[in-house]
Amino acid sequence: MNDTPSQPPRAVDLPALTMRPLAPGDFPAILKLDERAFGPGRFTKTAYRLREGVSPDMKLSCVATIGGMLIGSNIMTSIRCGATPALLLGPLTVEPAFRSRGIGEALAQKSLDAARASGHRLALLVGDEPYYKRLGFRRVPAGRLTMPGPVDPARLLYCELVEGAFEGVSGSVTRAL
Repeated sequence: MNDTPSQPPRAVDLPALTMRPLAPGDFPAILKLDERAFGPGRFTKTAYRLREGVSPDMKLSCVATIGGMLIGSNIMTSIRCGATPALLLGPLTVEPAFRSRGIGEALAQKSLDAARASGHRLALLVGDEPYYKRLGFRRVPAGRLTMPGPVDPARLLYCELVEGAFEGVSGSVTRAL
């Protein structure tokens, strides 16, 4: 008899799962998903301030659906790190019933791959280093970047989409308008 608890199916084991680029009609479902996942306090977070008034990159952002129901999304928004153009990854959101199946990781990877293919060089996010490390994110060295509001420095992460893209990057993180 197997005493190992069964694991939920992974993203690759969900045959009805579809990942596709973000479409304008997805926004109402994404807002509801973000509300369920993060609550109303999400609007006070620094990363949300950077997204205010800036449209996401529709070609780099993506959603996951099952049978037409949106169950996950990842938004990519243009920002600047000092003088350097970059992308802000997130919010990365997965419907609670579908978490721990690799869907979030697959969405983030799809966005990063699309960004790399489109010629982008650098991505930034505020998140958990152990989770995002497997996608190539590393902690921003202390004092290199400043956010427009409070951020735990251990959660400010970067990913070089092109080797060496973070060399010499420093300054304030701002919206790219």
